[in-house]
Amino acid sequence: MSEETATRLWTQAGFIDDVWTRIDGEPEVDAFDNVILPLAAFLDHAEARRNEPGRLGVHLEPGESLDVIVPHLDRLSLVSLGFPAYSDGRSFSKAELLRSRHGFKGIVRAQGDVLIDLVAHMLRTGFDELEVRNGPTLARLEAGLPGGLAVHYQPAAKAAARPAAAPAYAWRRVPAS
Repeated sequence: MSEETATRLWTQAGFIDDVWTRIDGEPEVDAFDNVILPLAAFLDHAEARRNEPGRLGVHLEPGESLDVIVPHLDRLSLVSLGFPAYSDGRSFSKAELLRSRHGFKGIVRAQGDVLIDLVAHMLRTGFDELEVRNGPTLARLEAGLPGGLAVHYQPAAKAAARPAAAPAYAWRRVPAS
């Protein structure tokens, strides 16, 4: 059993304050600014509030389709992707698709069971922010030890996620010396 503590928000620059409010059910606010809505609530309000100012986010669980938010990506500032269990990696694919296929430039956030073993791959597939509540993971990130490997078989969704000393592409494509 893992040790759980208060959730903190981590980026590659370190821990930051969370300026977003996560709404779990139907929103009771008139103006949406820096709110993360569940998919159903977002879809109920997306068209009606399309031209309103304010930063808007949506949360997708692994079983929810990414395709339904694609027409709204120009309105979204943040997409939160759920990791309900360590073994459920479907949100990695969604992050990769948001970046590579759909060109999403906003924030991609991981929420849920974020463990140190996943951090490097989350960064490589396009995540910007990680909601971390696992005690050992928090300790490693506070110590500046996000883990990961310096070489990879596949290219990254975000070039910035690649370690500076790593080859521009996969190590298997670098000529042997």
